[in-house]
Amino acid sequence: MVMTKNAVTVKDLTVRYGEILALSGVNLSIPKGSRTAIVGPNGAGKSTLFKAILGLEKSQGSREILGQTVNLDKVIEQSIAYIPQASDVNWQFPATVYEIVMMGRFAKIKGWFKKASARDKEIVQRALATMALEDLQERQIDQLSGGQRQRVFIARALAQEADIYMMDEPLAGVDIQTEKIIMDTLKGFQEEGKTSIVIHHDLHSLATYFDHLIWVNKGLVDAGPIEEVLTTENYQRAYHTDQEMVSWIASGQEEV
Repeated sequence: MVMTKNAVTVKDLTVRYGEILALSGVNLSIPKGSRTAIVGPNGAGKSTLFKAILGLEKSQGSREILGQTVNLDKVIEQSIAYIPQASDVNWQFPATVYEIVMMGRFAKIKGWFKKASARDKEIVQRALATMALEDLQERQIDQLSGGQRQRVFIARALAQEADIYMMDEPLAGVDIQTEKIIMDTLKGFQEEGKTSIVIHHDLHSLATYFDHLIWVNKGLVDAGPIEEVLTTENYQRAYHTDQEMVSWIASGQEEV
């Protein structure tokens, strides 16, 4: 893998849905080893940006992932773990917790028949333990609570042993225990030099949970170290409001 200080770089990234311009001319670098949050109002293009980086949406512009610009499908398969929004998951899919987490090993398992080794099984068990799911591993996923389901998909990402973890609103609708487990896991990733990129909806917790911030609204508003870009000006530009960010946070108001 090419040495680089950035996990992801995009240049002039543009996404259209027919005549609708979803994202326009995004130029962005996400530092390797960061805990990066992406914020913006509903419909701002946050999930579209994710999917464009992953090659799940057709886009114009260029992408660089871990220093690579060619064979990105293979780089993504081997190096990125993606946790989609809960609403994008078919929770009626007939699979147990263990089976879902083992899916995280598929890109690593060698051989035609994709048979899990003892090491693969050990990694899966470790991921289950990290997410406090050991007692639930034989349960069907449609029998789980919202927080438990989210932990299953984080465990699957852990089992993948990726370099970059991309999570689309992993804290939405989860309980306090699950939120703590997830955020402690992101800190652990960072200690290992891995990168977390998280679509986030709660401005209150940005400075606590993240060290890098991206403001988005149909394009890039601003990005950088959180202590530099978590400002009222950027909040007003992203959310098209003249409200002060301090009063927004103090009021506990939801996204506008």
